Amino acid sequence: MKPRFQADADFNEDIVSGVLRRVREIDFQTATDAGFENLSDSEILTVAASEGRILVSHDRRTMPTHFGIFIETKTSPGVFIVQQDTEIVRIIEDLILIWAGSEAEEYINSIHTLPL
Repeated sequence: MKPRFQADADFNEDIVSGVLRRVREIDFQTATDAGFENLSDSEILTVAASEGRILVSHDRRTMPTHFGIFIETKTSPGVFIVQQDTEIVRIIEDLILIWAGSEAEEYINSIHTLPL
């Protein structure tokens, strides 16, 4: 199964738009579409997991800790932490590469940093 992505509330939606413009088949939901306004990190992880989506976030400060706590008792499709100072086009290309060249199961209960 191909990875499905979920943007965190802090995630740059220009990246989501760029990914979807290039490859329409990618399932990448925005935080707005998911209703993430005013949700905690643990609630966001729960929603992403319930929908089988890898969470994509810029939150390097708190998300890794909440992710670690989350996977102690639940299963997560995974998390990608994206460095904010990276060029948008590079992140778009990395997410497309991940989608095209891997399976969702490869990221279960793991956290990765982008760019690759």
